[in-house]
Amino acid sequence: MNHAAPGRLRRRLVTGIAVTAAAALALTGCAANSGSSASGDGDEIGVSLIVKTTTNPFFVAMQDGAKEAADKLGVNLTLAAGKEDGDEDTQIQAIENAISKGDAGILITPNGPGVEDALVKARDAGLYVIALDTPPADPESVDITFATDNFLAGQEIGEWTAAKLGGEKATIALIDLFDDKVVSVDYNRDQGFLDGMGIDTADAGKNGDEAKTGTYSGGDYEIVGNEASGGAEDGGRTAAETLISKNPDINVVYTINEPAAYGAYEAFKAAGATDDLIVVSIDGGCAGVQNVQDGVIGATSQQYPVRMANLGVQAIFDLVKTGKKPETSDGLDFFNTGVALVTDDPQDGVDSIDTAEAGEICWG
Repeated sequence: MNHAAPGRLRRRLVTGIAVTAAAALALTGCAANSGSSASGDGDEIGVSLIVKTTTNPFFVAMQDGAKEAADKLGVNLTLAAGKEDGDEDTQIQAIENAISKGDAGILITPNGPGVEDALVKARDAGLYVIALDTPPADPESVDITFATDNFLAGQEIGEWTAAKLGGEKATIALIDLFDDKVVSVDYNRDQGFLDGMGIDTADAGKNGDEAKTGTYSGGDYEIVGNEASGGAEDGGRTAAETLISKNPDINVVYTINEPAAYGAYEAFKAAGATDDLIVVSIDGGCAGVQNVQDGVIGATSQQYPVRMANLGVQAIFDLVKTGKKPETSDGLDFFNTGVALVTDDPQDGVDSIDTAEAGEICWG
């Protein structure tokens, strides 16, 4: 992704996307290859949605969005999911099943680089492949990605955190997704957060290599460490417990998503260390918005999985019917489905919406 534009300019580029409901995609006139379900001559259009896991409500919402669009369009939708976040083998089997069925296309939130050879195979078989939420490491493994700008989502919570600290020293715990594989959604959110804080990220495609001490935009910082959560509540709690044992003075907690954020908060609560604690996250689901309202999470970046899935199903349907392909957003190498910072504690110079507004559109 191109992350050269400053945060406020980048926000202006996506404002229209973030506040409108499932806008129509811009299309080009390039014809697609066709599988047996993609002839456009009245045959049923088959689409497979393959999510990371159904233990995370984000992906359940995505499934709901795909079903809504498929019902409206008369698309034959097949749902599949990994057994857990990071389960590549189950996703590979689902990709192979989609090829065997002759689906027109695949929508997938890739669980890691291990699925990419199977996606290339699907493209070679004539299926149109759209990554949702998580761009693959190999851009040639998909035709296009519909996603949140995850770096920007991280930047926004980083900018808010720096402003909230008001010059106080930041003692930071970073709770990531994985520690055994490299996934773009993981490092883009983590590195975006640090960039928003004004911390040099060293290699922006790698977590954990930045200087452990230094200055952020408002004062001094110390990074206690990076721990993996698997994107789950219990993983967030375990990660936080490990970090607390290293330094009980942590006052800033970045988390990969809201389930991990809630688990982390519970660990700090059990340790009696929630006074002046700042927890930030990314997702903006209805439960997460409630956590912001309740003071568990200080701020979160809201993304829109229902929109991703809706637009993905629509794009494959339109491709079959018209032969036209979706385009990436201006200045980006993916189609940006929008992001908005959610907090009830707005900070000067940081654009945000409150929980009342976010609750009306959570995961729309």
